[in-house]
Amino acid sequence: MPFATWKALCIDATDLIRLAGFWAAVLGRSPADGDGESIQLAGERDDDVIWLNAVPEPKSVKHRVHLDVQVGDLDGLRDLGAAVVRPPGDDRSWWVMADVEGGEFCAFVRDGRPSLPGRLYEVVVDCADPFQQAEWWGRVLGLDVEKGPRSASLDGRGTLPFDYLCLVPVPEPKAAKNRVHWDVDTADVASLVAAGARILRTPDDIFWHIMADPEGNEFCAFTATT
Repeated sequence: MPFATWKALCIDATDLIRLAGFWAAVLGRSPADGDGESIQLAGERDDDVIWLNAVPEPKSVKHRVHLDVQVGDLDGLRDLGAAVVRPPGDDRSWWVMADVEGGEFCAFVRDGRPSLPGRLYEVVVDCADPFQQAEWWGRVLGLDVEKGPRSASLDGRGTLPFDYLCLVPVPEPKAAKNRVHWDVDTADVASLVAAGARILRTPDDIFWHIMADPEGNEFCAFTATT
């Protein structure tokens, strides 16, 4: 049995209005619930939600969690202010891009799609040990693990609001708070702790637990009682 279910994706923003407008246009969503501190981009499912949250600190390191989107071409992304960081090459068929705050994401160009809106295809996490991380999150979310030679993925089709949660190896350790994270619903925070998560902050002026997975990646856990 899974310990948790997917609730939402969250992205930190220094310029909340600008970054929310960018991702709303990329994914074809209408911003809502703007309160000066957060803006919601809702999809067609209850769990297909992206929250843009205002933070004071600017981006300082490469995103350790990033989004992969499918688009028809790069023209629409460029018109919105995205920049190419790295074109396809070697064994890569995708474009590494930067959003309007410099946050990395990847664009997969697909025949037959409009330029925009794009489609959220994958969420990708840099890892020291992708196989261990895949096993952990697979157990937490109740998802099957698919292992490749160096990376692993969780098949989210039908369970997550995108196709895959991908865990990929990188040499550098985590160096700062992730600017992209996700929220989960859980019946029992203690079960996450018993599985290897850490509590970073308990509910006080917030009504959720801020937690970290075994590699220190932040996520938020919501319960019926918080």
